[in-house]
Amino acid sequence: MNLDLANDLSWKSCTFEGAELHSLLLGMETSFREKIIWIEEMQKIQERMDQNRLKRLGAATEPKIP
Repeated sequence: MNLDLANDLSWKSCTFEGAELHSLLLGMETSFREKIIWIEEMQKIQERMDQNRLKRLGAATEPKIP
C-alpha cells in the first residue's frame, strides 16, 4: 500500500464520515447568498426535469389531485 496515497487528505472524504464533514465544511465556507443562488438553480433543474418527464409521457400538464 502506498502510504502517500493513504495519508492524502482527499481520500478522507471517501468515507461516510469524511463526506459528511466535507459537506459541513462547504456549508460553512459558502455565503448565504451563494446558498440561495444554488437553491434557485436546483429548482430550475427540477422544473426542467419535470417538463422533460411530462413530454416523455406525452402529457401536456401534470395531473391534478382532486
